[in-house]
Amino acid sequence: MNASINFKGYSETENVLSLCSDQCRLVREWRMSLKVIGAGFGRTGTDSMREALNLLGFGPCHHMREVIDGETQKQLWRAVAKGAAPDWKRMFEGYASCVDWPSAFYWRELAETYPEAKVVLTVRSPQSWWESFEKTILMGITGNSDPGSVGVVLIAGKVFGGRPGDRARAIATYESHVREVIASVPGDRLLVHALGDGWEPLCRHLGVRVPEQPYPTSNSAVEFQRVFGTRRS
Repeated sequence: MNASINFKGYSETENVLSLCSDQCRLVREWRMSLKVIGAGFGRTGTDSMREALNLLGFGPCHHMREVIDGETQKQLWRAVAKGAAPDWKRMFEGYASCVDWPSAFYWRELAETYPEAKVVLTVRSPQSWWESFEKTILMGITGNSDPGSVGVVLIAGKVFGGRPGDRARAIATYESHVREVIASVPGDRLLVHALGDGWEPLCRHLGVRVPEQPYPTSNSAVEFQRVFGTRRS
């Protein structure tokens, strides 16, 4: 006996087509939703993590690069940074993961919106983070003459309370953020990934095989200044 699923008022062919349509819709929705949420501050290896997630099949991965390079992304994030209600579905349309600012500032909201997504907290020592931040993002913020940019409004204003150049305050903010994420996200959902940890813990966390190629290393301070020197978010 052949088993079949039928909906009242529809032929068998119409039922099959309806089921296929529903399955295709679910696949599209799965592909459009975030699978990995990066909660780490900029300069904690987020660009290397972006490359790693792309290589593992969790891409495209959203990063500050997208905001700087794309006018639509720039306007969407600027509006949210200024207080507009976020439309996460639109803002992450086409993306399977996100790392770095601006999305990392909204890690809690994103974790609630995408409850099935894994969370990855990239970290490094507070002192080394500050030294890297000071040579890159801080220079970009302080040299930015656009008061509406994401760097000025969100990073300088909201993340660091308007005092991104205050070393002690910035380091305290970084440390507090790390503690808050670890305390808030269940252990089976969260991976704390430090610089140098490489593929193994990340692949184990995401349930995928370890690639043969080396873990990416990108966006050094020198490269950051070359790529992002005069570009604005």
